Amino acid sequence: MFKELDPILHSQLRLAVVSLLIGLKEAEFTFIREKTNATAGNLSVQLQKLKDAGYIEVIKQFKDNYPQTTCRITPQGIAAFEAYVNDLQSYLQTGK
Repeated sequence: MFKELDPILHSQLRLAVVSLLIGLKEAEFTFIREKTNATAGNLSVQLQKLKDAGYIEVIKQFKDNYPQTTCRITPQGIAAFEAYVNDLQSYLQTGK
């Protein structure tokens, strides 16, 4: 009756990151940190989990001699997010 929710996306911070990237397609680490109000350390750990799951791609490069980390959502990440939203909607429909 109730579908199991994706444990990767069920974390508040990881869900926030993927939600941001769904609309933007890609964003810099500092932008994500500011929007989610996360610490740099916690955000780094959660981004690694999303990367390991194949939901995002993390691009590390240098811009004007400063390190720059950009995150981009993958097609797998988009599909996982859409499935997660559909599963949540089914929870709401069941209650009616």
